[in-house]
This record gives sequence, C-alpha cells and structure tokens, in this order.
Amino acid sequence: MGTMRLLKPLVVSVSLLFFVALSGFAHGFVMTPRSLINRLSQSSYYLTTKELWFDQTLDHYSPYDHRQFKQRYYEFLDYFQAPDGPIFLKICGESSCNGISNDYLGVLAKKFGAAVVSLEHRYYGKSSPFKSHTTENLKYLSSKQALFDLAVFRQWYQESLNLKRNRTGAENSWFVFGVSYSGALSAWFRLKFPHLTCGSLASSAVVHAVYNYTDYDKQVGESAGPECKAVLQEITELVDRSLETNKKELKKQFGAAELEIDGDFLYFLADAAVVAFQYGHPDALCTPLVEAKKAGVDLVAAYAKYVKEYFVGTFCVSVETYNQKHLKNTAVNEGSSDRLWWFQVCTEVAYFQVAPSNDTVRSSKIDTSIFQMSILSVFSPLLCFGAHPTIQMYCSYCRYHLDLCKNVFGEGIYPEVDVTNIYYGGTNIAGSKIIFTNGSQDPWRHASKQTSSPGMPSYIITCHNCGHGIDMRECPQSVSSIEGNAQSCNIPDAVNKVRQKMIEHINLWLSECKGSGWHSM
Repeated sequence: MGTMRLLKPLVVSVSLLFFVALSGFAHGFVMTPRSLINRLSQSSYYLTTKELWFDQTLDHYSPYDHRQFKQRYYEFLDYFQAPDGPIFLKICGESSCNGISNDYLGVLAKKFGAAVVSLEHRYYGKSSPFKSHTTENLKYLSSKQALFDLAVFRQWYQESLNLKRNRTGAENSWFVFGVSYSGALSAWFRLKFPHLTCGSLASSAVVHAVYNYTDYDKQVGESAGPECKAVLQEITELVDRSLETNKKELKKQFGAAELEIDGDFLYFLADAAVVAFQYGHPDALCTPLVEAKKAGVDLVAAYAKYVKEYFVGTFCVSVETYNQKHLKNTAVNEGSSDRLWWFQVCTEVAYFQVAPSNDTVRSSKIDTSIFQMSILSVFSPLLCFGAHPTIQMYCSYCRYHLDLCKNVFGEGIYPEVDVTNIYYGGTNIAGSKIIFTNGSQDPWRHASKQTSSPGMPSYIITCHNCGHGIDMRECPQSVSSIEGNAQSCNIPDAVNKVRQKMIEHINLWLSECKGSGWHSM
C-alpha cells in the first residue's frame, strides 16, 4: 500500500531501507527511493545481500502455460537452530529487494532461533519475466500471482532444506512477515494458504482497497494538529492561486518544472507533506512552517525550501517519479518500480488519494475539474471509462487518477476494487492467526484492519511520531539508523508493549503449529 501518489498507493516509496519491502514513491505510497537503496546496499543495513535464484512459474492460473522466470531470493541462517527451528518468510513488496534488511525481524529471528528467507516480488528488481514492461507484458503482475509465488517458493524451499539436512517429509514451522503492501500480502497469504504458515504479522497492512481515499488526507490533518494544519491549508491555497497565474515560476521554485501536468505537480507537493507524518517526522515539517508563519515569512518559499531540502534532499525522492511521461517508460530497470506499482494501483487497489469535500489539506483542484467531467459523463459515458458501474460511481472523485491510468497504460485499465475486496475480504478479512499493527499517525492505517477480532489481534501504536511500519522499524524512522531502537520514539513504551504482544502471539502460534501438525491448522 506511500503509499499511492502503497501502498505502495502510490508508486514509489520513500524513507529508509526498511522499506525495501516497498520502494519508490508512488503518489502517497512512499517507498524506498532508488538513490537511498543504492547508498545503503552494501553495509550493516542488511543481514545479507547474497543473491539466490529460484525458477518460478509465470502464470499459476493456466494449466497450459508452463513458462518460468528467474526470481531472486535471500536467506539468512546465522540464528537458525537447525534442523527444527522456525522459518520466517519476509515478503518483499513493490520495489527492488536488495537483501534482508537489518530491522526488528532480525531481533525476532535471534530470539526464536529462526532462519529468515525473503523472496523478491515478481517483476520488481531483478525478478522481471520480460525484457519490456508493456501493458500486455504486465498482465501477470498481480497480488494473486504474487501470493502463489510465495506458496510455491515456500514449498520448494522446505523441500530443499530437507534435502540438505537429509530429511524426508519434515515440516519446519513457518511464519510470514510484511509491511504496508507486503503486510497486506502477509495477511492474504495466511488467509489463502493457512496450511503453509503458522501465522503472519501484517504491519501497516493495506488490506482494504479504496477508490475514494479521503481518510488519507483527513489523517494528515489530524496528525499535523490544528496549528500546523492551518498553515498547510494556507500554503495549499497560495499554491492553487499561483498555479493559475504564475505556473512556470511556481513549479521552478519547487524544482519541479518537468511536471507539465498540474495534477502531477500537486501530488508531488501533497506527498512532500505526507512523508513527514507517514514516517514519524512531523516536527521536520511543522516546526519550520509554523515558525515561518509567525515570522511573516513567505509560506510558499518556506514550503519550497522544505520540499527541496527534506523531501528531495534527505529522503532522496525523485521529481521524475511524479511525471506521467516517466511512468509510460516500458524499459526494464532494476531500480525503477514506479510504472509497476501504478499498474497494480490501476488494476487492483486504487487507493486514490483525493481531497475531502471540506477542510482538506491537499489541493481540491483536481476535484473541480473532475466534477466538470462527471457532468459531461452524463451525456457521454465514454468520458468516464465507459459504462462500467463501479467506475461510474466513483468517477466524480477520481478522474485524475483514471486519466493517469488511461494515459500510462491505455484504454480499458481501471482498478477492480470491489473484486479485490470480495476476494480478500477487505477489513472483514476472515483469516486467523494474523497480527495487525498500525502507527497512530500513519495515513495508511485507514486502509488496514484496526479492530481486533477472534484470532486476529489488532494494535494501534499511539505516539507523536508513530508512523508507517513502526513496529518493525525505528521511531521516528531514520535514513541513517534503521536498527529498530524503540528508544527513539517519544513514547518508546508504546512500541515496546506491542512488540511484546507480537512475541507472545508468535510464540503461541509457533508452539500450536508444532504441536498439532500442519494439517490440523
């Protein structure tokens, strides 16, 4: 689920290496940017970076298509208590997976004597089945295919481990982990393949596909607080006005002259604010802007300074990520996830981040043009992606996004949100032994499961800087330190208490799994 203009969502995510499970920065679904991944790819930020390869089936749903592709994976066995220790499957998400990152999962692996394996998501990084990412070639890119990848890999790895240990038919206890979109995959894996895992951790898991995701912007306003929110709203108004009268100079001021489409530019500016709350750094945004307001400083200039120095500088977000011309590039590039994630957004999950009808932080300009288009659609349904009933319902909210989907991928591409939620259950997911965790300041939590139900405990970690995937990373999340030190949180006990609950559930479910056998789960 960053998520989207997730998730990653959405197309490229930003932040720390922990976001190797995401990656890129997709209009609201922030993943790890390419430059940051490259910078952190050698060192102690990873438990391992040794590439291994697996022959994966291209289309799991066809009995006739037997094509395969090379899928990259990693294994870390330093803490493994062979031969009966558990196996932790860490799901990589919508980005290049360059290794097994050194986050809180490493702490858990050491505690439980577990092996850690991690499979790169199909199409991303070095695991692309094709030499070109044309729309036609992307038809095998979906969460459903990805879940089957994990299931087939899990079976193959278990058999390989048995072969190495000279065992036959043995089953280690498996547990699945994921954050954001990969957190959703973690929950969905337990839902669809309960016999293959003892349980799963779904951190900041965007399990509910949403067309009109206004709660995202509402959470940004709540996380900002009244004073900072008012300043952000004033900046939005000033930018909207300037966009009408001085467009070229305005975009140049933000270092975004290449974003010719105004909607792309406005999403870039919205995400720049979002990242501060999503990743636990609210003061980096609010403090300088509130001070600028009190000092009578030009607010647009103050925000431009933040965008260029923090969003682009510290978080290494590329302006290019927001350019639809860039998203139309079909070249296979290990470091670029943008087009791939947008395809998943435009076909499965949407997460279209639009302004609420009132009291919005982000620009409502897109809604204005959308409303005009929705009126026209009464006379010409084709203007709103044909007569598809689901799309007609939401067209008045999501025109910009649907136009992007059409512009980037061609006619007939739209997100089957209802199908996705029917298939997985959305927030009514009916799995078991799934732990859901969310940070109180994370805008993506509204697409996650926030209410506990039998067999699916849900925790919201509440603190000033509790952002996306906080239980698996540091708080506030830091580009320079990703080892997961909860003492960095302004309320470390909030994180530590949930981590203790996680350990209790993992311990219980692993013991139940081992005691009862796989077939009784």
